[in-house]
Amino acid sequence: MGKEVNMKNKSWGFILLVLFISAIARVQAQDESEVKDTPWFSGMPNYTIYDGEEIEFDSYNFFNGKNCTTVEGRKFKRIYSLKEDAQKSSVIQVMRNYENAIKSMGGTVIYEGMPQNADCAENNGLNMVIGKVVKGADELWVEVVTLGGDDYYLTIIQKELMKQDVTASNIFEALNRDGHIALYINFDTGKAIIRDESKPVIDQIVQMMKTNPDLKIGVEGHTDNVGTPASNKTLSEARAKSVVSAIVAQGVSDDRLISSGYGQDKPIADNNTEEGRAKNRRVELVKK
Repeated sequence: MGKEVNMKNKSWGFILLVLFISAIARVQAQDESEVKDTPWFSGMPNYTIYDGEEIEFDSYNFFNGKNCTTVEGRKFKRIYSLKEDAQKSSVIQVMRNYENAIKSMGGTVIYEGMPQNADCAENNGLNMVIGKVVKGADELWVEVVTLGGDDYYLTIIQKELMKQDVTASNIFEALNRDGHIALYINFDTGKAIIRDESKPVIDQIVQMMKTNPDLKIGVEGHTDNVGTPASNKTLSEARAKSVVSAIVAQGVSDDRLISSGYGQDKPIADNNTEEGRAKNRRVELVKK
């Protein structure tokens, strides 16, 4: 009898040990899978992440004050909750904190308020801040929604800037077929400095010029309609010259290239939409 009781005790001991190890494993798994802040924005000091998700490709409607702009890309969502016994921030504190963060990154606050008739917005009727930031090769759209100071939501869509995979041969084919080709070369915002991610496009233009030594081209700069017509024309001229300089720097004779800028005068898409403006910000090569 005593031996049987001893065996039962050992069995219960083994079961308890297994349960204890399983509990530790679950805690460790939770720690390893803990959702962290996004790469661009952290949470408020007295708040912790309650839940979050990252989706490789999704879309989201951002309220712009009149209607919604639908943005597609990598989606980040975080739900922040007030820590236990911590002092909560006011709605305006949360809003101003993220407004300042957006502006400090060189971004723009598109909307701040509590829309009542924005049926297109997921959080219609709640206090929200909508912002847009162009950072490096990324375009970030941000929404912060506050729920009375106890909780708030942060939603970000990382939209990749428009780029184009081109080769020397398909540039040349387009010039022969159509007489021109639109290329999407990324520059620093408001400047004529070509970004590193667009230098492979320049390399392909150089290769085409060297493979076809009799070819002469015009390099035309174009912008969207954000800003004044005069400043846009100046910027487009500077960007066209910057492209020509980058090509000449790789050994192509400058007498084969002519630069010009047209600013916002020759749009190829609707400047009333973000997608249209992105298409209008282009450099065109024209066969001479």
